[in-house]
Amino acid sequence: MSTPNPFTSGVSDRWRAWRAVVDLDEYVSRWDRQEAEGHDVHGEADAVDRVGGRTVLDGGCGTGRVAIELARRGWEVVGVDGDADLLAHARRRAPALEWHHADLTTAELQRRFDVVVLAGGVLSFVDGASRPHLVPNLVRHLADGGHLISGGPADPAEVLGWSGWCAAAGLTPVHEWATWDGHHYEGGDYLVTVHRR
Repeated sequence: MSTPNPFTSGVSDRWRAWRAVVDLDEYVSRWDRQEAEGHDVHGEADAVDRVGGRTVLDGGCGTGRVAIELARRGWEVVGVDGDADLLAHARRRAPALEWHHADLTTAELQRRFDVVVLAGGVLSFVDGASRPHLVPNLVRHLADGGHLISGGPADPAEVLGWSGWCAAAGLTPVHEWATWDGHHYEGGDYLVTVHRR
C-alpha cells in the first residue's frame, strides 16, 4: 500500500480516509480486471463523447483511467490531480500524455478546453472551504460553448452548492443524468450534471 501523499491542502476528510486505506496497485488492477472480464468501465468517457469536442481537461484524474481512455478515442487530454502518488500511476501507464500535479481550485494551465470532466465524486474530496473556488477556476479553463461534466453522490447539500456555484460562474445547466450512461436523473444516490459555458 502506498503511503498517503503529503499534498493535502484543500482536501476533505473523506479523501484523507480513502487515501489512508486504499492500495493503489490493487485499485488500478481492479479496473483492469473488470474491463478484461467484459464490464463496461468507460461510462465517463462515453459521457464526454456524448457532449463532443476535441480537447478535455480531466480534473481529479487520479490514476488516469478516464484520461487514458479518452486519449485512445482521439481526444487531446490533459490530466490534473493533487495527489502525486496517483499521478505516478497515470504517468507510468501513459507517459506521453500531459499530467499536472496541482490543486484544481488554483491550477492555471494557460489554456481552455472543450470539456472539463470531474469523474468519481471529485467535489466530495475537496474540503468545504475550498469548494466555492473550484467552479470559477474550472470555468477559467473552459472554452466558450464548452461543457463542465461532474458526477458523484447526489448529496442534497453538495448538489445545491454545485448548482449555485455553476450559476454564479455563468454556466447553463444542460443535462442531469442518473449515471454516466446518459439516462435522465429522476432521483437516486448518484448524479451526473452537465453545464455549458
